Amino acid sequence: MMNRALNQGVQAGRNEPVMSDQELNNLFDKPAAQNRNAGPQAAERAMTYDDVMMKTGFLFTILLAGALFGWFVPSLLGIAPMVIALPAMLIALVLGLVNAFKKEPSKALIIGYAAFEGVFLGAISFSFETAFPGIVIQAVLATLCVFGVMLALFKFKGVRFGSKMKKFMMIAIGGYAIFSLINFGIAMMTGSGGARSIEINIMGFEMPLGVIIGIVATVLAAMTLIMDFQMIEQGVKQRIPEKYSWMCAFSLMVTLVWLYIEILRLISYFRN
Repeated sequence: MMNRALNQGVQAGRNEPVMSDQELNNLFDKPAAQNRNAGPQAAERAMTYDDVMMKTGFLFTILLAGALFGWFVPSLLGIAPMVIALPAMLIALVLGLVNAFKKEPSKALIIGYAAFEGVFLGAISFSFETAFPGIVIQAVLATLCVFGVMLALFKFKGVRFGSKMKKFMMIAIGGYAIFSLINFGIAMMTGSGGARSIEINIMGFEMPLGVIIGIVATVLAAMTLIMDFQMIEQGVKQRIPEKYSWMCAFSLMVTLVWLYIEILRLISYFRN
């Protein structure tokens, strides 16, 4: 009755035909029905911390499976670990760059990166373990310790990076990446360790340049964890779409892999 009275009052003032109660109800129900049937056009669920944790755990499961393949297959086939480590590293590098520059996260590409990066990690870890028994478990424990310390600093001490610090970090990481690629090329062509194998004298002590480079790289990787934590926190607060949790998990995995490799290499210098 209220609908009819309201409709009659409005329409009478305009000298327009009066709508029936059923027609009026259909009109009011139409937007709600469209929202219920919106399907893909409906708003996507916002990202949560659980989304990032679940996807990170899933990616590290894929990474571990690939690592087991890279660890055991070379010895079973009687081939050098680098035979599979180098192709896996190159494929992972390409997938990682594609993922990093894509505007929309690709689940398939990210999973593919985790698999090939795992093969590379397994093969290279086996090589280090053969040369320095026990070094892999040392590197894994050290990586977990650094991760725990940086997470505690972020959560309890409120460590955050401003825009200037983020720019500095991006420049430093980019510079180190370029150096690593050049040094890798030199090492492959000369059969040496490249610039890292150069001996330097500090206060009467001879040490490889790789020790200093390794310390700097390890600090950079640890600080990058803060950037990853901050990115995840801002994403949750700003309620970005859930699909971007794949990108957050991918970024966190890349940083931890980088940190592990640098710690593994750094420990090898002291073991050597």
